[in-house]
Amino acid sequence: MKWHHVQENWPAFYEAIIEKWPEADETDLDEIDGDQRAFITYLAEVTGQETDEIREELREWLVGEIPSDVVMDPVHDNHSIALSSKFVKEGEDEFADDARFGDDGDNRPNDD
Repeated sequence: MKWHHVQENWPAFYEAIIEKWPEADETDLDEIDGDQRAFITYLAEVTGQETDEIREELREWLVGEIPSDVVMDPVHDNHSIALSSKFVKEGEDEFADDARFGDDGDNRPNDD
């Protein structure tokens, strides 16, 4: 992932940040508001590490995947739906209601 993913969805990353750096506090993260330099400085202060060490840890952390709760955020819905279009049969609309997904042409009577 790239820093802009983190910055654009800053509050959604709080859980992942606190998991990686348990010394971090949500209130402080609110004030940082996705500013990478401020975040590195903050982590150096609360962990007692050098900023270069924090930069390296952050670089390694960014190599990971975007957490699923961030990907599932409604902000990403249309993008995720559009990406799913490659799995939708030709002639079907990837934005259509999927309540009957997989039931196309199913003419069996209901057992109600």
